[in-house]
Amino acid sequence: MAVQVYSFLDVAVSIQGPNGSFQLGTGSGVAEEGITWDYVIDSETMTNGADGTPMHSLHASKGGTCSVKLQKTSPLNAQLMQMWKADRANGSQDWGQNTITMTNTARGDNIVGQSVAFRKPPANVNAVDGGMMDWVFNCGIVDETLGDGNPTSNAIQQAGG
Repeated sequence: MAVQVYSFLDVAVSIQGPNGSFQLGTGSGVAEEGITWDYVIDSETMTNGADGTPMHSLHASKGGTCSVKLQKTSPLNAQLMQMWKADRANGSQDWGQNTITMTNTARGDNIVGQSVAFRKPPANVNAVDGGMMDWVFNCGIVDETLGDGNPTSNAIQQAGG
């Protein structure tokens, strides 16, 4: 029986856009709470008729959010703030043009957020203990593949087989 292991050290995350490109994963001061992906719209709506017959309506949207929680001391906070300002300054051309990519090679996970825009700058709390800066991005499209944690099948999947 294979031992199932998860480590954030296997996670690689990057953001690319017209006003910057850099890593957001290991070594960038990600807080313990890490990086969270979430869909914003349900995949479907179920409606029951007067006679109890169900009807499922599949929704086309794959929109979601990506939340990157950084330690207060992470230098990426400054880079993301500069990127946010630059995207806003040239909004009609740059806003919503970013891409966030996350892979976990050991697990085989791959998530890509496209048409990404900053939701807003994070709350900036200055207290006794340094906190975290929660950067939330709206993603027009989230494409997600979860691996099975088997290094052999992950290698085949990444090779396109």
